[in-house]
Amino acid sequence: MSNEPLTIDVVSDIVCPWCYIGKRRLERALALRPDVPVEVRWRPFFLNPWVPREGISREDYLTTKFGSVDAYKAIAKRVAAAAAQEGLVYDLDGIARQPNTIDAHRLIRWAHERGNAAKMKQRLMELYFREGADLTDREVLVEAARDAGLDLEEVRKDLASERDVAEVEAEAARANQAGISGVPFFIFGNKLGVSGAQSPEVLASAIDKALETAPVA
Repeated sequence: MSNEPLTIDVVSDIVCPWCYIGKRRLERALALRPDVPVEVRWRPFFLNPWVPREGISREDYLTTKFGSVDAYKAIAKRVAAAAAQEGLVYDLDGIARQPNTIDAHRLIRWAHERGNAAKMKQRLMELYFREGADLTDREVLVEAARDAGLDLEEVRKDLASERDVAEVEAEAARANQAGISGVPFFIFGNKLGVSGAQSPEVLASAIDKALETAPVA
């Protein structure tokens, strides 16, 4: 086996509940393979690219996408139950605002430079699903950056700029061009793709298969 870590690219969005669940299941899969060195890379995806940069009310969003708030809640109870089984909280009634997630993805990109991308991703998801925080509020994002060890004044300045906006948009576009339309989507070793918040056992099996597969010449 190579000493090089196995890369696992996770294409996902912060406001995708199955991505929230999928992240936890990947962590459980990695615990099943403690001797396998991995490098997890969090790739951006826009679940709702039509949501404006300033965000919209949650009610307007759910009505536009699902027909009504009640229609969504009927669907989402199953998702919230799946989250609870993973020890996660999805407060269906706590979210008041639907954000555009480009700034959140920028934070994850900046946290990656310090090796804290997973921590940033988790905090942003908890803020949204568990605490109902408004991820269009820059001060909310700045406080999230504090938890990932970023310099607050630098983050505040960068969020007010267009730093890495084009880069995040281009990376998300590449995922679409590659045919990824649903998330989470896991890519193991640049060779094996797995779609959906699969069980830890399925994800651990994918790790095994990626390690067995000969590298592409």
